[in-house]
Amino acid sequence: MRAIELNAFGTKNLTLVEREKIPPQNHEIQIQMKAASLNYRDLLMVRGEYNPRQALPLIPLSDGVGIVQKVGARVTRFKVGDRVCPIFAQGWHSGTPSKIKTKRTLGGPVDGTLQEFMTLCEEDAVLAPEGLTDGQAACLPCAGVTAWSALVTHGQIKAGDSVLVQGTGGVSMFAMHYALAAGARVIMTSSSDEKLERVRQAGVEHTINYRTDANWGKTAKKMAGGDGVDHVVEVGGASTLKSSLQAVRPGGSVYLIGVLSGTAQELNLLPILMQNVRVQGILVGHRESFEDMNRAITQHHIRPEISHVFPWTQAEDAFEVMASGSHFGKIVLKFDESK
Repeated sequence: MRAIELNAFGTKNLTLVEREKIPPQNHEIQIQMKAASLNYRDLLMVRGEYNPRQALPLIPLSDGVGIVQKVGARVTRFKVGDRVCPIFAQGWHSGTPSKIKTKRTLGGPVDGTLQEFMTLCEEDAVLAPEGLTDGQAACLPCAGVTAWSALVTHGQIKAGDSVLVQGTGGVSMFAMHYALAAGARVIMTSSSDEKLERVRQAGVEHTINYRTDANWGKTAKKMAGGDGVDHVVEVGGASTLKSSLQAVRPGGSVYLIGVLSGTAQELNLLPILMQNVRVQGILVGHRESFEDMNRAITQHHIRPEISHVFPWTQAEDAFEVMASGSHFGKIVLKFDESK
């Protein structure tokens, strides 16, 4: 089979190689990949910025979907022909995370989805929702579950809540969909007026261009009624956290998800302490959350936004788009290059 390998850090070092297909053992399934998608974590991993000690070679990417081609003798969860998504943290099926449960994450440290066939334990995959294209289903395991874990698993979002979502990337667009489906009021930020117009058409109540409004955190607080927002989907990182803390209400929650603007910044802790704010780190989520999310996607007819589609062998081009920040939603790689 063919796979894309990273043999040295840098997008220029992504190489198409031949690898041996691994036959499934008793409780394993072999899936033929149909589509994969990019996350910002993947870009950092390929650059060597996420984990400079990552062992190479590595097959990148965490998101993907495929069709079950073979099953081991004792497999009970799936049958040949099922369309499935591998879960991000292989082995984290429910409950709180631990070093053991989160040790084997796709796309680093273990090989990811940018390969024609994957063999994995049947417990480490879920059925993909019906009604989604392969490209849409490929967006779910990392980006979709991350947003779900923040707002639903941890946030227990409800109708009437207010949510501040930063940006219009993959996680942010999923967060928008979940918040709207729950009946929450959504505020979204972007540096692009065109992107903000698109989310308004999707039902977002308020938008802020953070390039023209340096005090966007305070603006979001006013938009939420003066007390602040109930939930902040924080994907910016170090340089945006201060504004997120300005936006959140006393007793509200900030979900730390992304590091687009860096990982280190001097921070005044008093607003967190004095306002009883909950700051929650989000490491994607477990299989049980994934399955809950899939039911909601089916029930509410949620369709992930896809900005760009590339043949899977053009991964370097896809990473260039990711690095530019020009995408709206997700960037997808299709394995069927004839379509």
